[in-house]
Amino acid sequence: MCTYAMVHYKVHYVCLPCRRSHKQPWHGGEHRCARCRRPMLYAGHDFAAPRRADERGWRAVAAVLEAGLRYEGFEPCGCGQEPKYRPRTSAQVRARRRVAARTGLTEAEALALRDPSDASPSQG
Repeated sequence: MCTYAMVHYKVHYVCLPCRRSHKQPWHGGEHRCARCRRPMLYAGHDFAAPRRADERGWRAVAAVLEAGLRYEGFEPCGCGQEPKYRPRTSAQVRARRRVAARTGLTEAEALALRDPSDASPSQG
């Protein structure tokens, strides 16, 4: 049974300019940053924020969220969701963007690759 099926958990929302994340109940509405009042991005149930001073980590978070990916399914819970990979550093993001340009994958598909060498030109 999925751990998220029985209980309504709060989800993570992120303000990229402020480098802040907050857990809020998901109700489909807009959540605003308490500091700058900009709309926060939905990051998913399983987001782990890097430290505020970690510029490389926050650049990776920005790339993942701007590509339309979310931090979901890191733990196999029996609901059919497989654990997902997300890059944690800007170097990992750059490597996956190079793979996307070389193979024709979308940026979101490339960022979700656990190992960039797994990509082949036949994908996409």
